[in-house]
Amino acid sequence: MKLNNLRPAEGSTHSRRRIGRGCGSGYGGTSTRGHKGAKARSGYKRKIGFEGGQMPLQRRVPKAGFKNINHKEYLAINLSTIQHIAETKNISKIGLAEFVEAGLTNGKVLIKVLANGELTAKVDVEAHAFSKSAEAAIKAVGGNTTII
Repeated sequence: MKLNNLRPAEGSTHSRRRIGRGCGSGYGGTSTRGHKGAKARSGYKRKIGFEGGQMPLQRRVPKAGFKNINHKEYLAINLSTIQHIAETKNISKIGLAEFVEAGLTNGKVLIKVLANGELTAKVDVEAHAFSKSAEAAIKAVGGNTTII
């Protein structure tokens, strides 16, 4: 057996359809495109979401709400977390550097302290925002809050 003797199996190959080569070919006239309409024209490309002229879904469904361009996303840190950091590191001032060192943030996101948990250590906390109850809890144990 040699490469020049190889032939495809019987019936495995088909001759390609030669469209638009006269009525005798069986593919002449409209060249399998039917009569008129967008699909019969050259250069036809269906738009994404086109539903055959029916009102498309993205136009039927009503729009709702809006995106606030002034919205700020905060990382929430609880008082229990601050208590844990103060106990383990034995420090009285906790700021952005301490949060980064503890692995809570990368230093690029805004931090908001929330009043979840209990705080017994007297600590000075620096953050971008505080909830009113968290600020009251920190001041109740003799600590101080500073907004960065």
